[in-house]
Amino acid sequence: MAEDVKAALFKAYGSKGAIVVQDIASPVPKEDEILIKVKATTVTAVDAIFRSGKDFFPRLATGIFKPKIKTLGTELSGVVERVGDNVTRFDVGDEVIADSGTNYGAHAEYVVVSEKDPIVHKPNHLSFKEAAAISYGSLTALSFLRDHGKIKQGNQVMIIGASGSVGTYAVQLAKYYGAEVTGVCSSKNIALVKSLGADHIIDYRKTSLKDLQAQFDIIFDTVGKYSFGKTKHLLKPKGIYLTTILSLRSVFDMLRTGQGKQKSILAFTGLRKNKEKTDDLGFITGLFNNHSLSAVIDKEYSLDTISDAFDYVAQGHKTGNVVITM
Repeated sequence: MAEDVKAALFKAYGSKGAIVVQDIASPVPKEDEILIKVKATTVTAVDAIFRSGKDFFPRLATGIFKPKIKTLGTELSGVVERVGDNVTRFDVGDEVIADSGTNYGAHAEYVVVSEKDPIVHKPNHLSFKEAAAISYGSLTALSFLRDHGKIKQGNQVMIIGASGSVGTYAVQLAKYYGAEVTGVCSSKNIALVKSLGADHIIDYRKTSLKDLQAQFDIIFDTVGKYSFGKTKHLLKPKGIYLTTILSLRSVFDMLRTGQGKQKSILAFTGLRKNKEKTDDLGFITGLFNNHSLSAVIDKEYSLDTISDAFDYVAQGHKTGNVVITM
């Protein structure tokens, strides 16, 4: 392996020149770590938010005045290149799916993860591109619906942003759990969301949610497009509104709703324990093996053109996932 490898370095907040591809020294795994040759990774909406630096809350994680994360990216697929002496579950040559979590660093040709990080063997029938587009969206959707929404068979569930990376998995997982699913998306994505199993579709550009009369057990806003206040009329008396987006509004909504009535829940699924995420990633790959889930890929870029991928994702109109191949 070459001593220098390519990585997308997070240099500054903004757009132009914020992400620069340069050669860096190859990472070296410690005794309990695994060196992975990255075959594919993704640029998520969170990555794009981090790059922009426009919002205060994300800067608490990335650095108030300048980026403290050298390389962004959390989800990846690849091949085990080297293992530390204490690693027991993986061998050189294994094809894997991993989530580097708060260590980031996936936007590079090589990345080091701990054996305790969320990492599983890649299903044989999945391409590396498909495998890279699994961990972020599916683990987020699963935790929100199962753990926070307490989803069960027969629930009426609305998925806002049903065509995004989290939304496409949320639709599929809600159907897996036996819910009746209403997907909210634009007209160009109606066929896709239906193909994922949605029972009903709302084109948000043609139909205002404030005019709907339906009632839902769970409303999962995967993109932060609507607040709890703007959707509570659509919730059943003990319905639950879920959002992935941290804002002053979402924090206030969560604090003022309580047990025994409608609730607004904001959760940070990426901060869960690695053991929980690893177990869930194993569950998710099992669903892929059973062909109960599929990955949706919008566009593909090379590492050298990753800035273009960030620009595209920042527009907020991607369908499913944007993949970076090495």
